[in-house]
Amino acid sequence: MLTGDRVRLRALEPADSEALWRWYHDPEVGRWMDTSPPISLAQNMEKGANRPRNTFEQMVLGIETLDGGRLIGYVALGDTDFVQGETTLQSIAIGDPAHRGGGYATDALRLICRYAFEEMGLHRVMLWVVADNTAAVRAYTRVGFVEEGRRRESFRTRGKWHDFLMMGLLESELK
Repeated sequence: MLTGDRVRLRALEPADSEALWRWYHDPEVGRWMDTSPPISLAQNMEKGANRPRNTFEQMVLGIETLDGGRLIGYVALGDTDFVQGETTLQSIAIGDPAHRGGGYATDALRLICRYAFEEMGLHRVMLWVVADNTAAVRAYTRVGFVEEGRRRESFRTRGKWHDFLMMGLLESELK
């Protein structure tokens, strides 16, 4: 487990599948994510029971509060390239509405990036984020990510096109 000021990151358990399913179906959580066809709770429970083991190349960790150990979200790294010394932050979400906006995502970001640099020996973490997702961009910037590029009108949600920002964080830039 990785412990920060507000949260702890841990491997997901099959019992977490119901909470993840609820969050995937929450319009506020899913608004800025790639969409996929809905699946039933039973299908998600089966998926959780058969979740692949975390590896340095691909991992999904639960975000839980330090006070009470309540699962409030998840964070995922993937496409790790040890030759180039980089990984991609594939997603992060605070699914529990009561914990949104309280600095939990920022703390989880610092933790996962510190893990990538110190434990995995990487030099860079990159990500793509919808430019209009101001809360996410703000959290990434607080941790030290900088905008490195833009893909214009490449994400569609609720009938509107949005730009994607590519952001990167070097080991020396982590705040």
